[in-house]
Amino acid sequence: MATIRIGLVADTHCPEFLDRLPDWVLKSLRGVDVILHAGDVDGASTLEALARIAPVEAVRGDHDRALGGLPISRELTIAGKRFVLVHGNRSRWIEEPLTLLWTLSLGYFRPHTGLPRRLRRRFPNADVIVFGHTHRPHTRKVDGTLLLNPGGVHQWNPVTARRRLTQHPGWFEWCWLQFARHLRRYEQPSIGILEIDDEGMVPRIIGF
Repeated sequence: MATIRIGLVADTHCPEFLDRLPDWVLKSLRGVDVILHAGDVDGASTLEALARIAPVEAVRGDHDRALGGLPISRELTIAGKRFVLVHGNRSRWIEEPLTLLWTLSLGYFRPHTGLPRRLRRRFPNADVIVFGHTHRPHTRKVDGTLLLNPGGVHQWNPVTARRRLTQHPGWFEWCWLQFARHLRRYEQPSIGILEIDDEGMVPRIIGF
């Protein structure tokens, strides 16, 4: 069979925190057969921009209140493989204490380390699970299932936190940003590409 190229995108937060998708993202996705967006899209304009490159399948993340029509998860068959597409967020009662610890540690605490195995248990019949939410790239097999997180297009770091402060955020977010602008450990923006052919599946992370 001919090689199938799948673009993997998550956590664009656009136009929430980014005015538009960066050029490097659009350039890196040229030539893919389909794009999977694992949530925290934020705006319909983001999906429209991606759809000009290839057909898009997307799910809803915890920042997608304006995209209520998107499902929480999708199950797809691509090149004979059973895919699950899901964001990966949980209850705010669990998420917000973890976010607080991450912030106070200036990025050194790494939340959600058990998320891949939780998703594997939740979707036991999937060949591939594509997820987001952590903003950290992940390419690993768990009990025979390939779990992929392309990382986040938007990443919090001192530069993005200071930029957000100029946009007059609300009081609670302003307080949080006073810590975020001093982050010491953070990820670089990234997306993913998954190639499937007769010999198997090859994932690749593309960072900026």
